[in-house]
Amino acid sequence: MAGMMRAVSLEAVRHADTGRPLRPFAARQVAVVGAALAALLTALSGRYGYHRDELYFRVAGDHLAAGYVDQPPLTPLLARLSTTLFGDTVMGLRVVSTLTCVAGVVVVALIARELGGGRRAQVFAAACAASSSVILVNGHMVSTASFDIFLWLLISLFTLRLLRTGDGRWYLAVGAAAGIGVLNKYLVALLLFGVLASVLVVGPRRVLRSWWAVAGVLVALALAAPNLWWQAAHGWPQLTIAVGISAEDGAENRALFVPLQFVYLSPVFVPVLVAGMRRLWRDPDIRWARPFGLAYPLLAVLMLAIGGKAYYVIPLLVVVLAAGAAPAVRWAAARSRAGSRRWALPALVLVAAAVNVVVSLPVLPPTSLNPINGMNKEQGEQVGWPELTATVATAWREIPADRRDRAVIVTQNYGEAGAIARYGPEHGLPGPYSGHMSFADWGAPPDSANGPVVLVHYPSNRTIGRHFTDCRPVATVDNGHGLENDEQGAVVRLCAGTDAPWSTIWPDLRRYY
Repeated sequence: MAGMMRAVSLEAVRHADTGRPLRPFAARQVAVVGAALAALLTALSGRYGYHRDELYFRVAGDHLAAGYVDQPPLTPLLARLSTTLFGDTVMGLRVVSTLTCVAGVVVVALIARELGGGRRAQVFAAACAASSSVILVNGHMVSTASFDIFLWLLISLFTLRLLRTGDGRWYLAVGAAAGIGVLNKYLVALLLFGVLASVLVVGPRRVLRSWWAVAGVLVALALAAPNLWWQAAHGWPQLTIAVGISAEDGAENRALFVPLQFVYLSPVFVPVLVAGMRRLWRDPDIRWARPFGLAYPLLAVLMLAIGGKAYYVIPLLVVVLAAGAAPAVRWAAARSRAGSRRWALPALVLVAAAVNVVVSLPVLPPTSLNPINGMNKEQGEQVGWPELTATVATAWREIPADRRDRAVIVTQNYGEAGAIARYGPEHGLPGPYSGHMSFADWGAPPDSANGPVVLVHYPSNRTIGRHFTDCRPVATVDNGHGLENDEQGAVVRLCAGTDAPWSTIWPDLRRYY
């Protein structure tokens, strides 16, 4: 009896703000949405080929560490886990990203439920997320964003539960998810900053007056400590990269930020987003969730100021979308007997899915990809890597057999190096070297390798060859599909050697971006 009374009292505390319990979870219907998404992503995961970043993660997974110069360790670790469990293939690598994004769709449904949505609102929120461009792109391929989106959504769910119930123990869940988030991408700090600042401005501030908050911070720091220590020990190279990216791409990021906010979800979801923002600010039943109505615009303005990428804050916009699911369902049901709005929401999802599948996933033949590549560069990044490696092999074969044991392949970027690492053994090529990102840390060529150098680079890069002697062009990369991606037209040159030992010139060949 005493245990029952404690449970009743705890439930009363949990629902003190809402005055009513949460609606039942639409587990079966949401599972159907998740299964459909998983089936679609799996069916298309083997088309085209690896993305540039996936080739990099694949090699990074063979050099597991507490950190890398350009990222924390979680994504390479998960890439290694996926290929170990499911095979060292494109499809095997991508299982982990598919499962993560499907889990993210389930979390979106739970967020809609947390915000008072019934079964229909939960299913609609899940369907909107599953048909969004950002979920389809990042569920299709392995990227740091694949896991970042999921962790932002998970932290948002835990934070909403904390705000709704006032139960400080949820700080432990927030801290654990945030600590794991730091091990994937430091952008999770933006979410924590945005929500904290918003709670200070609009409340409920009472949740901050808890020792559980300190415990949550300690949990997050304990989980993130190995990577933070690694970055500190190496001079915080990731900050150097972040500053360089902002300086190089900041103007373009600012110009595209606002339109891409809608493109990454779907323009047809704008009414739902508007409804979600209005509800977060005006609905007295979820007054406790108001910080999320402020956090998104606050971080959006911050990203515009610093030139951050548009996708950095998209998970918060997904939370706003989930908030808009309930009013959208009520609107659709208002005249459902007359049939005037009965199919409005399914039609909305179908239109978004039809457009986003074509733009986000490899459904078109590569020869028809140029228009799509202009909107979604990630599509083109998955085409042409075997052809690039075959082109490098033609240059390698020009080296006399008795000199190949002292010859070296050097590439401008990690995508080229990752491609040669993956496909090179089929052509008898040795392991490549590159000064780009963490490839530079995985070793310079030995000084004894003073023979010919096969150099791979963009035609516009006029500086990479300054340490190499007697270079001549041997071949030009052609992906065979007429696709104008970054590697189309890359130059392969054969050089006699270097102007100094590798140990001397290697620091000058390092590039962070």
